[in-house]
Amino acid sequence: MTFEINGNTFSTLPRPGQCLRTFLRELGHLGVKKGCDAGDCGACTVLLDGEPVHSCLIPAFRADGHAVTTIEGLGGIGGTHPLQRAFLDAQGFQCGFCTAGMILTCASLNQAQRQDLDAALKGNICRCTGYRSIQDALDGKTNIEDAAAGPAFGRSLPAPAGPLIVRGAAPYTFDTAIDGLLHITLLRSPHAHARIVAIDKTDALKVAGVHAVLTHEDAPDCLFSTARHERDWMDPDDTRVFDTIVRFVGQKVAAVVADSEAAAEDACRRLRVDYEILPAVFDPIAAIADGAPPIHPDKTTTHRVANAARNIVAETHGEFGNVARGLAEAAVTYEGTFTTQRVQHAALETHGGLAWLDASGVLNVRSSTQVPFLTRRALAGIFQLPPDKVRVFCERVGGGFGGKQELLVEDVLALAALRTGRPVKLELTREEQFIATSTRHPMRITVKAGADKEGRLTALQLGVLSDTGAYGNHAGPVLFHAVSECISVYNCPNKKVDAVACYTNTLPAGAFRGYGLPQTLIAVEAAIDELAKQLGVSPFDMRRRNVVRPGDPMLSPPGSEYHDVEYGSYGLDQCLDLVERAMSEDAPRPQLSADWLIGDGIALTMIDTVPPAGHIADCAIRLCDDGRFELTVGTAEFGNGTSTVHRQIAATALATSVDRILLRQSDTAHGGHDTGAYGSAGIFVAGSATQAAAENLARNLKALACRITGSDPSICLLEADHAVCGRHRLPYSELARSARAGGQPLQASGTSSGTPRSVAFNVQGFRVAVNKGTGALKILKSVQAADAGRVANPMQCRGQVEGGVAQSLGAALYEELVIGDDGRVINPKFRDYHVPSFADVPRTEVYFADTSDSAGPMGAKSMSESPYNPVAAALGNAIANATGIRFTDVPFKPDRLFPALLNKFG
Repeated sequence: MTFEINGNTFSTLPRPGQCLRTFLRELGHLGVKKGCDAGDCGACTVLLDGEPVHSCLIPAFRADGHAVTTIEGLGGIGGTHPLQRAFLDAQGFQCGFCTAGMILTCASLNQAQRQDLDAALKGNICRCTGYRSIQDALDGKTNIEDAAAGPAFGRSLPAPAGPLIVRGAAPYTFDTAIDGLLHITLLRSPHAHARIVAIDKTDALKVAGVHAVLTHEDAPDCLFSTARHERDWMDPDDTRVFDTIVRFVGQKVAAVVADSEAAAEDACRRLRVDYEILPAVFDPIAAIADGAPPIHPDKTTTHRVANAARNIVAETHGEFGNVARGLAEAAVTYEGTFTTQRVQHAALETHGGLAWLDASGVLNVRSSTQVPFLTRRALAGIFQLPPDKVRVFCERVGGGFGGKQELLVEDVLALAALRTGRPVKLELTREEQFIATSTRHPMRITVKAGADKEGRLTALQLGVLSDTGAYGNHAGPVLFHAVSECISVYNCPNKKVDAVACYTNTLPAGAFRGYGLPQTLIAVEAAIDELAKQLGVSPFDMRRRNVVRPGDPMLSPPGSEYHDVEYGSYGLDQCLDLVERAMSEDAPRPQLSADWLIGDGIALTMIDTVPPAGHIADCAIRLCDDGRFELTVGTAEFGNGTSTVHRQIAATALATSVDRILLRQSDTAHGGHDTGAYGSAGIFVAGSATQAAAENLARNLKALACRITGSDPSICLLEADHAVCGRHRLPYSELARSARAGGQPLQASGTSSGTPRSVAFNVQGFRVAVNKGTGALKILKSVQAADAGRVANPMQCRGQVEGGVAQSLGAALYEELVIGDDGRVINPKFRDYHVPSFADVPRTEVYFADTSDSAGPMGAKSMSESPYNPVAAALGNAIANATGIRFTDVPFKPDRLFPALLNKFG
């Protein structure tokens, strides 16, 4: 057999049964990604004789005699294909994990196929962008500005990793070669609740190439939470590396470490486990009822579990004023109960990592994580290692969305590396990602609201039951966040909250974009619309009469011990005006039959820019000998855009260009600390640290230049690559040499503690058409206005909004992880779990309020989570406006809409 790959001939033979994807990666073509290994996502796309194929489905031997082109060979040796250039100009990517496959598919399209992109791109999923920038690339649009001209902050500058991403050369977690690498496969529980009586390893250890079988007998017997927060007390200690009790189908039972994945999988099948089946409970209402089987009966408040006997992990109760009186005095009232479903993050790079011990005995973990520093802290505690003996780092991460704010694989990696002394790899399959990681918290929300005849709220009450699954990671913080900003954004004298998060024998929920607010907003924003409808007030005016304004307290019961949230800037009024104006503009409407009912809907959201109780970021920057700057930050890049904005902040503070800022990031070996890129803190907190460090260095540069020239400090300026002191122009390289000669290298640091916090605002508007005969739904118009403070990078921020809307539309319309009667996930594949494709996503008009935040770096504030939050609520309001029916169960699938439509319209 001979294989022609990118114009070169290979005689290497594939293994029996090997797919083309793994064969190509073993030959060094690392731009071919693993997203699903089922032909559903397109991350592994290559060209076979010029035609795009999913290489995970093609047996490698079938490429014999055919020309294979991977992303590395698309532009020829050292060249750039026009589509690669187009994706750079349009910045048609965010995390970039899908980009190589997307570019190859786009490069293969003929003119006829370009006229029907809905069909042409149906085999390639992008979870991040919302697809508009991808279409821009195909249309030849340029969205970037010249990096060399003018101040960097506030301009649409390209991502620094862009050239590597479009060539398939950006290093993700597994894009490296390690000699002597062992592979880990996990045995998972087939039962929802059981005690492990015994594990027989005998037959598994007989498999050739097996080095170890690790179980609870080999792991530390300590409790921790997989959730990662700066403060450990936020989450319950209810998890072990390997437990003697399994509490959901898919929980890890044992790990096999072997020379190959095939050997590890074979050995896993040979393990014999004796289980004692325990009673299970899958419904949260049943779980907290008297007599329900306790899932963690041995946990107490010492473990930060509120009431283990009733399966209650966390709860919050409180009242301001008198809600009952407020409802009784109201001119109009509304009450409704809403349910939201489990949603998977569906990041295209699954959880996984590599671990090894280096020559100095340091445990190194290279992981797909949003929180390398908090992961190091956890591993050091679990395995009783000094922190300086643990290094955790990540390269570029293929999507996060909160799902990688967890410790889900690193504990097993560390155990295997420490036990075997060999480098090890654990990469979850797409099915494991669905059945054994985490989801958004499903919730049941009851809202009661009242308003007087002038449209002023008199009462607002929330009752929430949140299903955290088998373990309590993020249970409390998500619950508390869910009942906070959704009602604190409204002035109302009487507010009440009763909220509970409970265990069930289902896969755990965890952190997810929005962190509880998208669920509760569906109910609260529905109530505001229903009150407005009864009063004959427009939804916009109803909100204007009740939203908080600067100076108003932002209150939600029972109140918070943290009082550092302030109005760093306020653009909610502008956001409402922008969406109202956009929705009222005349626009051609599609020709629809009388069966289609058309309606508009809006919703708003407020979000604190940083989690409470502290979020820490350290930053260091130094002047290099060649006159460039080396910036070291701890935040991870997974499509959130922090790498771009850190350089823009530093370049602006130093009056230089971004191409002179060299970025090092997300590695605990670099020193300092960073809580992590979550909770909307990547720019607001870490960016503030970067600004402080760069401004400190700027002062040091000026001071040295003044000493050298004898100039008055007041006349010294920084300019591109020089310090200018009157008539003297000193190149930065000369300042570096002078500082080094004096034994004082030019460097500085900065720290941000995440306080004070500010608030960001978003308003979403939809126009929809609902077919009263089928329940089918069309989105005719989508608009979002955002108060992001001073926008650091308009192109990138627009992409965050568009991507948030697209992802949230998936959750609102069709995404649902379904649990069977036995607790098993029944749709653990992309083909059965509908992630939005190019054809599914409408183009959203994005507008920004004109504000500048006093607490954020250079006036900016967060805008990665909040665009997701109001989408489902606005869609629900639009559907209600179109049909006159209030649908309360999400997702709004046609089969759920149809019965009520049939009942009303026949």
